[in-house]
Parts: sequence; C-alpha cells; structure tokens
Amino acid sequence: MGATVDWLRTTTPGLLVLCGLAIAVLLIAIIKVKLEPFVALLLTGLLLALAAGLPISQIVGTPLKAGESLLETGFGGILGHIAVIIGLGTVLGAILERSGGADVLTDKLLKVFGEKGAPVAMGLLGLIFGIPVFFDIGIFVLAPLIYVAAKRGGRSLVLYAMPMLAGLSMTHAFLPPHPGPVALGGLLGVSLGWLIVMGFVCGIPGFIAAGIVWGSYIGKRVMVSVPEEFVPLEPEEAEGAEGSGATAVVTKAPPSVALIGAIIAIPLVLILGATFGYQLLDKDSALLQVLTFFGTPAVALLITVLVAFYLLGIRRGSTVQELSTITAESLKPVGMVLLVVGAGAFFGKVISATGIGTALAETMSAAGLPIIVLAYLISCGLRIAQGSATVAIVTTGGIVAPLVAEQGYSQMSIALIAMAIAAGSIILSHVNDGGFWIIAKYFNMTVKQTLQTWTVLETILSVVSFAVAALLFSIV
Repeated sequence: MGATVDWLRTTTPGLLVLCGLAIAVLLIAIIKVKLEPFVALLLTGLLLALAAGLPISQIVGTPLKAGESLLETGFGGILGHIAVIIGLGTVLGAILERSGGADVLTDKLLKVFGEKGAPVAMGLLGLIFGIPVFFDIGIFVLAPLIYVAAKRGGRSLVLYAMPMLAGLSMTHAFLPPHPGPVALGGLLGVSLGWLIVMGFVCGIPGFIAAGIVWGSYIGKRVMVSVPEEFVPLEPEEAEGAEGSGATAVVTKAPPSVALIGAIIAIPLVLILGATFGYQLLDKDSALLQVLTFFGTPAVALLITVLVAFYLLGIRRGSTVQELSTITAESLKPVGMVLLVVGAGAFFGKVISATGIGTALAETMSAAGLPIIVLAYLISCGLRIAQGSATVAIVTTGGIVAPLVAEQGYSQMSIALIAMAIAAGSIILSHVNDGGFWIIAKYFNMTVKQTLQTWTVLETILSVVSFAVAALLFSIV
C-alpha cells in the first residue's frame, strides 16, 4: 500500500493518474450526485491535496495564520482579480437593458439590413449586446425581440434565434468582462487587452460560420413557429389593452443608437489604450501612467457605469434610488458565479502545488502534443462531461497555467492559448448544460430540434474559433 501511495505522489504516471482520478471524482459529483459545482470543486480540491500528501499547513494554513494557504490564495487571488469586473459588467448590462438600449439597436439593425437581412441583424444584435451582459440575461432580454422579428418575417423562429445566440455565445466565451475570459486573464497571467483583441480575432470567424452560415442553413430546414403567448404586444395592441385591465408600462423616450454604441465602446477603448500604450510608450512617461490608471479594467468599467447612470438614467429622469434598485437586482445572480470561479481557481492551485502540471508538461513533450491543442482538448472534455463553460474554463486554466508559466510565452501567445480554452468550453452543448434547456424553452424547440440547431451551432463556433487560434499560435 505504501509503495502505491509513493508511486502516485512521486512519479509522473502516478501524478497523472491522481489528476485523472480527481477530475473523474469532480465530474461524478457534478453530473451523477448533482452537487453544486462550487461545492464539488472545493471538495475535490481538498481531497486531491490530501491524496497528494501536501502538508495540512500548506492546504488550509494554521489556526493562527491561513492567509498563505492554498485555500485562501486560490480563492482570494482570482476573486481579487475578477469580482469587481464581473460586478460592474453586470450592472452595466442591467442599465443598458432597462434603458431600452436593446430595442433601439434592434430597430436600427432591422432598418439597415431589411427583411431579408433580418437574421444577420439579429446576429449583430447578439454580438453587440452580448459584450456587456451575461449569456442567459442576454437571452431573457433579446428573446422577445426575436419573437417579434420572426412573427413579422413569417419564417421559422430558428432562422432568427440562431444568429443571435451565436453572437451571445461568442462574446460570453471569448470577451471580457465575462467570467470565463476574465478568469483566464488571472489564471494565465495575460492582460485583458490582449484577450479582447484575440477574442475578436478568433471569435468573429466562428460567429460568422456558426451564426450566419449555419444559422441560415438550419433555419430553413427546422421549422419552429412562434407561440402567440410568447410574443409581446405590439405598441398599438398595448394601447388597446390599457382599458381592459392590463398593466400599463410607462416608458421614456429611448436612447439613440450612437449613445448605446458609445457607452459599450468606452471600456474596450480604455483597456486597449492601456494595453498597447504599455508596449509603445516609455515606461516612465506621464501619458502611460494616465492610460494605465484609466485602462485598468475595474476603473474602465466603473467610469462606464457612471457614464451610463448619468446618460441613461439621471439625464432621462431616473432617480438615484431607482438606479440603486436596478444595481441591487442585477447583482443577485453574481454570487454563485464568483464562488464557482473561486473554487475552480483553488482546484487549479492544488493541481499546481502537487506537481501535476510539471508531469503534464513532461508527458506532453514526450507525446509531441502542442500546448494549445492540449488546452483545447482538456477544456472540451470537461465541457462535454459536466456542461458548465465556466467550470471547464477555470479548471482547464488551473491545469494549463503551470505549463504556460514554464515556457515563457509572449502575451499574444498566452492569449491564443486562452482562446483555445474558451473555444473548448462551449463545444457540444447538450442536456447537462443549463443553457441548453433555457434555449429549448425560450425558442419553443423539442430536445431533438435543440440538438439539431443549438448543439451543432456551439460545436461549429468552438471548432472554427480554435482553428483560428491554433493557426495564429503556429505563426507567432
């Protein structure tokens, strides 16, 4: 027994077996036992640390001092990096939605693209509006607009929904301030500026292939009607309903498209300015200091939220109390996201401390498997097995981080590895993915139809985006 334990803890094959067993336990806990991912990641990380023979003081600290333990540094390190960003990003999405920004963008895009180009317009709507809002929130906000577009066009709901979903999924997987990319920035040590640039470079081709090309193809072959109860009242219908006991909704004049676009662009411009200013300017220049301060993601998003509060709220008649209520409501779902990300980072920290990362590096070198391919395959496996893109990202990031650190890659190369992980995290969405059921419900599809449309869409988006990332990685 002692010899087996020593083999598991000290040899490369043994450490790999230990890592494989830990991941298997994690997946069983989430899939079979139905344990919350937060609890499952925390429990599995502790069991792995104990099985690997790490000192208790290293795992949880001592009764007098725990600040340097794996448990606290694993959670605290990543949450210190992402908590503010995710919180502010969520608030920004809420104020954009409540102000009528989504409706304004929809009307403008439909006018520009016309009836035949409506599916493309819906795709761009998902792409633009998906930058500041979470994936599921984006569905809740944009679904009624898809219903109206499909009703007016008289064609399958799938034709309009798929491009929009591709846009939301692409931004959620590849672009900050969404949890996965932000977590990868902290885990792999890559700036959010590079993640934004590579997110667009790798994600846009995938969006076009999955949302526009595939969406147009499958939307003509899978016919799904729009149930009447799903369609919101048209303006003239709403006016007629006011006298019949229906609840009237008082709306202010909607903001302009230019204003919504400018607000969404503020954090992107500030973050990119700091990223490229750092590479082009003298490190002691005053301008670089200014760009660095305002381009820090938390500061950039805080500025954007304050601008949105004024331009979309105060200036249009909202009170501070109303804005505070919107903020509080929008932040309620954020807690579980942060706990899952923190637990995933702790799990990755344990993997690093056990030396499994070094063992994986040696095995990968012997097999001749490029790190970007390894990262993608691990992320794909975790996604397919347990369904959560965020869990797949943070777990894979923790496994791959030691390998990245040892190789001394450039920021661009690390960002491309991050894109490979993000691409793997969205492949083959199926029945163990909560998003699968949200889409099936909101777009009136059976399980078979959802597999035919949404599951294939996610797989195309994943494969094409990874192909772009791998090609660029091989060049740089």
